Amino acid sequence: MSRINGSFYSGKRVFLTGHTGFKGSWLCLWLNAMGAKVTGYALDPPTDPSLFELCRIGKLVRSIIADVRDRETLAKALRAAKPDIVLHLAAQPLVRDSYRIPVETYATNVMGTVHLLEAVRSCGTVRGVLNVTTDKCYESRDWLWGHRENEPLGGYDPYSSSKACSEMVTSAYRDSFFHAADHSRHGVAVASARSGNVIGGGDWAADRLVPDCVRALLKREPILVRNPHAIRPWQHVLEPLSGYLALARRLYAEGPRFAGAWNFGPPEDDAKPVKWIVERMCAGWGNGARYRVHRGKHPHETRALRLDCTKARSELGWRPRWGLEQAIRSVIEWTRIYQAKGDVRGECLAQIDEYERGAGRVG
Repeated sequence: MSRINGSFYSGKRVFLTGHTGFKGSWLCLWLNAMGAKVTGYALDPPTDPSLFELCRIGKLVRSIIADVRDRETLAKALRAAKPDIVLHLAAQPLVRDSYRIPVETYATNVMGTVHLLEAVRSCGTVRGVLNVTTDKCYESRDWLWGHRENEPLGGYDPYSSSKACSEMVTSAYRDSFFHAADHSRHGVAVASARSGNVIGGGDWAADRLVPDCVRALLKREPILVRNPHAIRPWQHVLEPLSGYLALARRLYAEGPRFAGAWNFGPPEDDAKPVKWIVERMCAGWGNGARYRVHRGKHPHETRALRLDCTKARSELGWRPRWGLEQAIRSVIEWTRIYQAKGDVRGECLAQIDEYERGAGRVG
């Protein structure tokens, strides 16, 4: 039995969009370990290889391959699943891709959220809805301190802007259709979660730092670094996932008290420059691993991002458990097992167990 919220999730029906992606795949493994009955809804895995296929997650959950832009199919799938909890992770998740396909980015990230919340309105079983967005939804000011949940939303690039829009859609639906004052009537609590830059074994996304590092290390090529001085709130993928699970449990059990926006980020000391991450990856991998700065012209990216997680610490009892050094070690350990064609699903479950043994109960 998985320890974090394990008894709560046993037997719960969870509808998870984006289950074929990196974060969604880790979340499927964790929910399955806790005994949840998961229905996943997403497009085909976005990368090859993919954590979803490597871990044979399609055999652990009911997997529906479909698009959140397809309103009717999504609504039908949600009603059929009769979920207690909805976790919305489906997205076009890459900044650089959003410059290339802005229309698709807005259609998925904004209208996909609208379609999901409309489907929830017609499904009488849902008690809690969590929309997962990003730290990039905040208006970028390159502050030295972390963003708080009540600060202005914005976004320079289409991805960041679309996620700010998704947050505004969530807020509007919460106020218009799932208002706290009427909870006894509709019974649904709606929240959003904003996490930092997640890392972990099995992420193969293009144009993302740690996957780029892993690909180069496996090929024994130098890692190309685009923005060595950009600062991000790095964290292992299990950190925000533990927050999502704790928050969703509270939404189900205590309703509107926990509705609203929440940050799940690392300690302030783990907001590090890109160069710092790459140097630790090279040192941990060994074997002559090296990097070089790619001097070409690149799309605009925010120079510094930080999150203030005081709200999650004080009201949820959530806090980061793994430091960044440990997170990087876990990525290297997972990658070595993958390189040796070992049991990567077993390694994911072992890391979940290690995280839980170190974390105890969250929320």
